Amino acid sequence: MRRIVVVGGSIAALTAAESLRAGGFDGQVTVLSEEPHQPYSRVPLSKGVLAGREPATSALLPAPGEDIEFRTGARAVRLDVRGRTVTLADGTEVPYDGLVVATGARARRLTGGADLVVRTLDDAEALASRLATARSAIVLGGGFLGMEVATTCRALGLEVTVVDLVPPLLRLLGPWLADLAVAAARDHGIRVRVAPDGVTVVGEHRVRCGESVLEADVIVCAVGDVPNTDWLRDSGLPLDAGGGLVADACCRVAPGVVAAGDVVSREGHRTPHWTNAVEQGRAAAAGLLQGASARPYRTDPYFWTEQCGLDIKISGELPLTGAPEILAGSVNDRSALLRWRHDGGTATAVAVNHRLPVIKLKRLGAGVPAPAPART
Repeated sequence: MRRIVVVGGSIAALTAAESLRAGGFDGQVTVLSEEPHQPYSRVPLSKGVLAGREPATSALLPAPGEDIEFRTGARAVRLDVRGRTVTLADGTEVPYDGLVVATGARARRLTGGADLVVRTLDDAEALASRLATARSAIVLGGGFLGMEVATTCRALGLEVTVVDLVPPLLRLLGPWLADLAVAAARDHGIRVRVAPDGVTVVGEHRVRCGESVLEADVIVCAVGDVPNTDWLRDSGLPLDAGGGLVADACCRVAPGVVAAGDVVSREGHRTPHWTNAVEQGRAAAAGLLQGASARPYRTDPYFWTEQCGLDIKISGELPLTGAPEILAGSVNDRSALLRWRHDGGTATAVAVNHRLPVIKLKRLGAGVPAPAPART
């Protein structure tokens, strides 16, 4: 194997490329990114960049090493698995001996492409310019991204309404923790509208929820994502019903092909989170270099979000049922260390505005007993 091609410009793609070098691969590594930018983190896009507090350059990640070729504006449109070539939009064919698919996902849209979304660096800059002159916003979608965008809009002084089919964060977090987050959102002046019958965008400034019509200067769509696998439709690689690329426990898809990040489906679902992208990038590189002898990928269910004055860090499986143990702090003060125990001896640990090293939070999430509070 002398040439490995990584398709995608995300943190999963960059991690895979760098892990190939760390794993001893000394052949050619080429990264093909559709975007015009160097690799960047999406984490600050819904926060500092969107608010205008931080320049777009603050999201950029360190450039890959000189021994990694990183091509921008290189959109893959076709994969020939048998011929081992990736075809780009300009017709260029890029040969490979080994392939890492890390094309991520794109924002799901409700109006066929005109939605204002926050997925890419360009999206965040475009929306930030709109918010600078707006007085009100409707955010469609009450997941992590939707609530973070709503928080930023509110901090800019806009009147904000979040609309979803179910209460915000309920499907992600479960009722107890979702209620805590929604209460904080309402305390920040964010309105919440549950529309079980669906939402229809009826214009640039209007949405219909049942019999009601809501209006705002800006409507932001944050209703999930779609895996970028259209270019793989004729490749013969396995795609699940939702379009995710099916990979095994070592992130292998087919001989000479591995995958990492938001594009990957394992056991019927995708896990589009930062930690997962990084860990899968490492695992995909190992799977490509080591084959069947590679250590199977183990999920690292660690998530975090910052919204409405809450810094929430989670280690363990979601969603959560029932009430938690309160290991430290006070729920009333919205500063606490919480734990939910599950069948089988596992647990999920949650820090809400509670300073705790991530490694210790993960130990609690693994079911390791918490130390007894010190006597004073």
